[in-house]
Amino acid sequence: MKAKSGDFVLPGDALGVTEEFLPSEWTYEEEGKIRSLVAGTVSIDQKNKKISIIPKTKSPAILSRGVVILGQIKDVRGQRAMVEIEGIKDTNRSLPISCVGGIHISQAQKGYVDKLTDDFRIGDIVEAKVTKVLGIDNADLTTADDELGVLKAMCTKCRYFMNKIGKNQVKCPNCGNKETRKLSSKYEG
Repeated sequence: MKAKSGDFVLPGDALGVTEEFLPSEWTYEEEGKIRSLVAGTVSIDQKNKKISIIPKTKSPAILSRGVVILGQIKDVRGQRAMVEIEGIKDTNRSLPISCVGGIHISQAQKGYVDKLTDDFRIGDIVEAKVTKVLGIDNADLTTADDELGVLKAMCTKCRYFMNKIGKNQVKCPNCGNKETRKLSSKYEG
């Protein structure tokens, strides 16, 4: 499909190819094809060879570089913590599709991190910033800023949410287990 200005498109619809246009607002590139991120009207800038979408809704909740997300840690392995992205901070709109993000060990916090499991555990609720969008449903994330990181830590022994007892230390009110995390300055507990 080769889209024309004024065409109505849905998320994922092919608009053109990267040899012809550059992806712009509300579009993304996938295997050489430019696709729509949202439902809306195609807008082609022939002078600058850019293709974009004018969204049908006022402000679709969509992942983009620099936005802060809320999510839950689903897996921590070696160099990467996987986050199921629940939503974008300060919006009341849900994401149109389920999205996953990854926090690389180098993006967990400022300075050296020996083991990523000292910063995140499965079940933790986190706030992170998008550093790179990879397709429509995947993103690289960072928690290096002080206000980013774990908002609620889940005990690895009994699965209760833990209370903050130090800068990056938490303690379970149920079993007394103490653990470390990369805590947000806004930790709730």
